[in-house]
Amino acid sequence: MNTKRPLPDSLLCLFLATFAQPMSIMKRPQFLHTLAPLALAALAAGCDGVFDYHPYDVRFSGPRNLNAAAIGSIEAGSLGKDTLRVAFISDSHGWYTETEAMVASINARAEADFVVHLGDLTDCATTHEFVWQRDVLAALAVPYVALIGNHDCLGTGEETYSRMYGPGNFSFIAGRVKFVCLNTNATEYDYVAANPDFDYMEAEMTADSALFDRTVVCMHAAPYSDQFNNNVAKPFQLYVAHFKGIMFCVYGHDHSQAASDLFGDGLMYYGVDCAKHRSYMLFTITPGGYSYETVCF
Repeated sequence: MNTKRPLPDSLLCLFLATFAQPMSIMKRPQFLHTLAPLALAALAAGCDGVFDYHPYDVRFSGPRNLNAAAIGSIEAGSLGKDTLRVAFISDSHGWYTETEAMVASINARAEADFVVHLGDLTDCATTHEFVWQRDVLAALAVPYVALIGNHDCLGTGEETYSRMYGPGNFSFIAGRVKFVCLNTNATEYDYVAANPDFDYMEAEMTADSALFDRTVVCMHAAPYSDQFNNNVAKPFQLYVAHFKGIMFCVYGHDHSQAASDLFGDGLMYYGVDCAKHRSYMLFTITPGGYSYETVCF
């Protein structure tokens, strides 16, 4: 809601009357020295709260480091569980009404242990967009983590994301399943950044290895998409295949649902649709494997 006070017409008229006079009047020193400061002071008083920060100013109020807090809740809540239900959502962008409906659907079904947002929280990565999406997703009844998408990298978006959610690469363990979440957005970085970060992936293969038996790899852009660094698509798959008990990969970005043996090696990649199309995927992970369903809302 816009609570900014409008500039009173009388003050605006005073300002225009003072500075829109013919030059013959404006040249009168006494007139200018007397009325101009008064008009500017009145204008400044009337504009209190009118001016806002730049759209890419990274300052915002409210919760920060949301992923770390959520991971603490997810890991604590999944201790000793042998069955997990995970809702994967993606590409909420500026579709706030649809995202609210998606949140309501997840809450109403009351089946998911936690939610993974696969990125593109925003359209243009402005600070307000991050805040608006954060506030919508805060209504989830279960913890959620959010990956960074290519739209979230625009402008100062990466910095805003890092302040609000945390590092672009992160992992957590739930029910002895490790979820490795990767920043795979190469195009927005002009292929300069290490996306995907092979050093990070290699370290995660063995980090806390006694605490997990299986792995799920999450990303925004899948190999061979327009955002992935496809020069390293095959090496990426080799790294993924070395994760302990790799089960499947899941991604967003394409605004469509998909299920594909992308490299022909039996490892499935699942694409999650966007909020605009009013669907998400609910995975059930059991000791014997996994299943999934598409939820339309």
